[in-house]
Amino acid sequence: MTPFAKKKDLKNNWYLVNAENLVVGRLAAYISKVLRGKNKAKYDPQQDNGDFVIVTNIEKIKFTGKKFKNKKYYKHTGHPGGIKETHPFNLKEKNKSQDILKFAVKRMLPGGPLAKKQLSKLKMYYGDKHPHLTQNPVEIKFSTLNKKNSVKVL
Repeated sequence: MTPFAKKKDLKNNWYLVNAENLVVGRLAAYISKVLRGKNKAKYDPQQDNGDFVIVTNIEKIKFTGKKFKNKKYYKHTGHPGGIKETHPFNLKEKNKSQDILKFAVKRMLPGGPLAKKQLSKLKMYYGDKHPHLTQNPVEIKFSTLNKKNSVKVL
């Protein structure tokens, strides 16, 4: 029988990511992995053993190709004909850059109450300052894009 980790045995770490000049999708894929706890040896899909992620400089996040103008985010109001769409450049004009990253991370997590709890561990801030200095976050450094257009975690 496989022993499951108890909630009291789990320790949540804090990570800091500077999103300046990083690609939205690749950053969101890494963040969703950390929020779910897949970077730990004791990963359990039905348990919230993920870590906290602090993202700074979200206003300087980038898209590849023409996605900044062509990508669409849809939502439905629930009424007939109530589909609404918006674009990343509209969100950036309204100073809602955090919604761009939040949509990407949220859609990479599985649906349900556990995903909502995991998404609450994502903290996003404009600029370099954040109020979580007492948690001593470990800074995750991403190198620039290499020849294969992938982001390397240093």
